[in-house]
Amino acid sequence: MRLRLPPIPIFHRNLHSSSAMAAAGLIFRTPATSSKLKLLHSLRPNIIIPYSASPLLLLFGGTLFAASINNNNNNRKVKVYASQQQRGYRNLRTRRKELELDVNICLEQQLPDDPDILNIAELLRLNVPTALKLAFDGLKDSDFKTRDPAIDDAAQYESFELSILLCNDDFIRELNKDWRNSDYATDVLSMSQHVPELKLPMLMLGDIVISVETAARQAEERGHTLLDEIRILMVHGLLHLMGFDHELSDEAEAEMEKEEERLLMSLGWKGKGLIQSASTAEEDENPLPSTPTDGRKKAGSLRFYKPKFNYIFCDMDGTLLNSKSQISDTNAKAIKEASSRGVKVVIATGKARPAAVNLLKTVDLAGRDGIASEYSPGVFLQGLLVYGTQGREIHKRNLDIDVCKEAFYYAVEHNIPLVAFSENRCLSLFDHPLVDSLHTIYNEPKAEIMSSVDHLLSSGEIQKLLFLDTPDAVTGTLRPHWSEATAGRASVVQALPDMLELVPPGSSKGTGVRMLLDHFGATANEVMAIGDGENDIEMLELASLGIALSNGSEKTKAVADVIGVSNDEDGVADAIYRYAF
Repeated sequence: MRLRLPPIPIFHRNLHSSSAMAAAGLIFRTPATSSKLKLLHSLRPNIIIPYSASPLLLLFGGTLFAASINNNNNNRKVKVYASQQQRGYRNLRTRRKELELDVNICLEQQLPDDPDILNIAELLRLNVPTALKLAFDGLKDSDFKTRDPAIDDAAQYESFELSILLCNDDFIRELNKDWRNSDYATDVLSMSQHVPELKLPMLMLGDIVISVETAARQAEERGHTLLDEIRILMVHGLLHLMGFDHELSDEAEAEMEKEEERLLMSLGWKGKGLIQSASTAEEDENPLPSTPTDGRKKAGSLRFYKPKFNYIFCDMDGTLLNSKSQISDTNAKAIKEASSRGVKVVIATGKARPAAVNLLKTVDLAGRDGIASEYSPGVFLQGLLVYGTQGREIHKRNLDIDVCKEAFYYAVEHNIPLVAFSENRCLSLFDHPLVDSLHTIYNEPKAEIMSSVDHLLSSGEIQKLLFLDTPDAVTGTLRPHWSEATAGRASVVQALPDMLELVPPGSSKGTGVRMLLDHFGATANEVMAIGDGENDIEMLELASLGIALSNGSEKTKAVADVIGVSNDEDGVADAIYRYAF
């Protein structure tokens, strides 16, 4: 079936490994006259594929390649076009079962012509429909608290598509490095292709990539056959595609582990689930160093060690950002290492989301394999905007419009620059260097200058206001005035000496963090938080370990469990290496 759709961004791809998850990129769907999908945001930017081609073919190969696949079911041939050919695939038979499931089982070109591998691939073609049916049966009348419910009832779909690729360690390591910035071979990767917004009759589940070499080592260690291990990895990857994610929280791990065991037992397959196998592995392995000398996991391990915290919530201004409003390479490297070890690093900031993403982009921490994007969780605008899994908005709170009106009339009367934050926009009445500095120095969205107070207030909902003045004026005049003028109607927050913020009463980054943890099904015991300003106090108090940097306010340092080095001394990196692992 071909659909006529406008060329607008409608689809993102999620990539899971047995140890982590990262957002992977944007796909634009072009009109049906060309019937193509175009991958725009990846390290393979020029690939164009036909709509009916398996998405698995998008991702692999040291350079772009051309390959064709014959479908014995309807004699169609599809091609992947690119600039040069390096690697191809051998495609095994694809056949529709009663569930109308198209299973593409592919072997990477460099795998040897081993009869055992060919037999395993053929068995997978027969096993996958049964495993998928049992997986869907498990969703009926279930009460999973952590699973993404975007895929639910199988009865609403007419057909299914799933691709599985068997490859070697070099191949999966290259993929893991390109898409997750993790330079090691792993056992299994999963790429979701489901787009719930399209309401398609076809369920495009996505792709599962399995390293035969890593699977063989794990099979020997765990005392079962290569077929057993590949089946275990396939089940793990399939559950990721169906919305399970063991990295979200301990509860999410327990739910996915239980479902792995249920599927394997129902199918009569040998071996424990991948999560259980990893958690019961020998504990006499040498732990990874807690210094930035080596950020690589042992290949094939789901969880080579268990970090002390599942989440790190990190402030930006005055914390992750140094006094020049930059993220140092040392801090960036520490965050990447934490992510590679299975710790989810979440931004909790007073900034707007576009500002955070733009700053993180400068050190390769934004986008599909970073920690912030349109599809990542995060706490922004002092907890007034909170985004959950897949970047979905789970909370928004607006400032009282009367407070906004009073503040702007006051700002005009006293000629004090004032900026309103309205989701991803900044609005102001002032064409002023201090207003410009929010964009040029702090990377906030460039302020739109409005013609009047009424025009500004009618332009969008306002979450917070930001006064800009000298530190003495903020402390001596603005703060006492607005603390009294807005009593009960707004809270006064000071993150930096020369800025004063008005936010809805009772709101804070700590409240936003708590909402996000509830969304994840996680607890404060799993959290380490790093901050510096008064707006970080509740977040540090909430966390199991709250770290205030030495450049922070005295009030913030008073409530912290630990006082770390300053933001100009890479305080975030120091905290991560000292306490996270």
